[in-house]
Amino acid sequence: MESLETYQGWLLIAGYFAAMIVLVLFLRKREKTKEEFLVANRSMPWLLTAFSMAATWVWAPSMFVASEKAYTQGIAGVFWFVVPNVLTLILFAFFANRMRKLRPEGWTFSDYIREKYSNRCHTLYLIESFGLQTMSFAVQLLAGATIFSKITGISFTATTVVMAVCPLVYTFTCGIRSSIITDFWKMLWIVIVLLAGLPIMLSNAGPDTLIKGLGGITGNFGSLFSDTGIMVALSFGIPTTIGLLSGTFGDQMFWQRVFCVKVDKVKETMIAAAVIFAVVPISLSVFGFIASGAGIYMADTQLVNVGAVIAFCPKWFLYLFFVLILAGLISTVDSIICAVSSVAGHDVVTRLSLNEKWHERIQNNTLLFILFANEVRTARFAMIAVTVAAILIANIPGLTILYLFLLYGTLRSSVMLPTVFAILGKRMTEKGLFYGILTSMVVGLPVFAYGNLVGNIPLIVAGSLFTILASGLIALDYKRETVILNRSAVFDASGTLTMKISVQCGDAKKFIQEVANDFSAAEKAICKADASYRRMQDYMSKTGLMIEIRQANEKVK
Repeated sequence: MESLETYQGWLLIAGYFAAMIVLVLFLRKREKTKEEFLVANRSMPWLLTAFSMAATWVWAPSMFVASEKAYTQGIAGVFWFVVPNVLTLILFAFFANRMRKLRPEGWTFSDYIREKYSNRCHTLYLIESFGLQTMSFAVQLLAGATIFSKITGISFTATTVVMAVCPLVYTFTCGIRSSIITDFWKMLWIVIVLLAGLPIMLSNAGPDTLIKGLGGITGNFGSLFSDTGIMVALSFGIPTTIGLLSGTFGDQMFWQRVFCVKVDKVKETMIAAAVIFAVVPISLSVFGFIASGAGIYMADTQLVNVGAVIAFCPKWFLYLFFVLILAGLISTVDSIICAVSSVAGHDVVTRLSLNEKWHERIQNNTLLFILFANEVRTARFAMIAVTVAAILIANIPGLTILYLFLLYGTLRSSVMLPTVFAILGKRMTEKGLFYGILTSMVVGLPVFAYGNLVGNIPLIVAGSLFTILASGLIALDYKRETVILNRSAVFDASGTLTMKISVQCGDAKKFIQEVANDFSAAEKAICKADASYRRMQDYMSKTGLMIEIRQANEKVK
């Protein structure tokens, strides 16, 4: 279905990327510090970041699945795609706000896991993060190249290279700020084009066509509670909801923006992003309903939205819609590149610098020094690496979006509950966290993948539920240990104040010691004792211990 000439496709792609590069030219003069490159100095305006969040959430499925589900499964399919998508962003708003308060100067969520638990738990989060971003990147390229080659006749391989390299150029130069700024304009373009296209399509097709199409092309999916509606819920709705709920919690693309926006605007940013995002799948669903109501036959249902535009809109609108699709796909691509840069630039460099052997190797080896001695440089090398990997994966013969989706969907689900529990302060053991996530990855993926490949609905649901529940249930610490803390403040005969803290717990004893000896001022002594007490509390939370406090002589008279 070549609706555009090849040269027209190339002109639109070239014009689009030229506009994006012009938008970020003024950012080149900014100093490329680690904080600027990875988190935009934590100063991004909330509305700008909200549009960026929404654009990041508009990935390949949002551009095509909404219309496809409206066409094939009517109102039932649309409900189970749109509602979980929007609710996920709203739910994430509250957890993101809490996390930012816990780590106002944070960089990544995975680094929070390293600080609170262990390096090996951190390693699993790194595997999840790098694996997710690489597979997700490949999905965007695979989806975009497949569709653009059908619409314009541009070769598949050439499209994957252009879609990957062009966003790499401006993110490599300016970091996360360039992604957020271009995302704002991309999302604004998407919303304007869709809102302009709806009245054009409705006036040409007629409102009756829309009403007729609510049941899908077969007319059997007009109710959520019919047999077919329940089938959609079990086979598509529940697995999709689980995958979407884990989508934000396990994805550095979103955590990076949480740490970029001003600290007091996190919740507003995410809720606004949910509202802005909702415009996209709802509008594209209307395209699918109209196509099904008009009885348009689509051999490839992924292109329902394009088919509806060709049937009911003028040719000039098709050009705008082509750029809309490109903007939706690229908004996720540049976000992925920046997410990888933040994990590599902070987490990897931090891990290596804290390891004495690796630190020495880096200082003594020229290649390692070039790769890992500077955070921004490491981030940029990671950008290049993930881009090359995604292009190679997307061009594997016979590879389908389904295979990649199964892989990174399971990776995301495996860390959802541990992430939620960590933010809420639930007690998890280090061993439980490590083996819980590992079990979800090793067992959940094969079950879920096999269920999808053979079309077995019970296996699909079981695999989804196991993946998301196993890691959390295994990670939780069900023991309750009590630590008894005694504090005292005593003046000796010379007037010197001595503060003493003692704890009845084996592991914690080595952490607590007598503090504030030889301080003549009571205020300074108490202040220092309180600081030690807070450090002890932090240690206890890391080791999963419950603290019962018994104090004596709290104030010195």
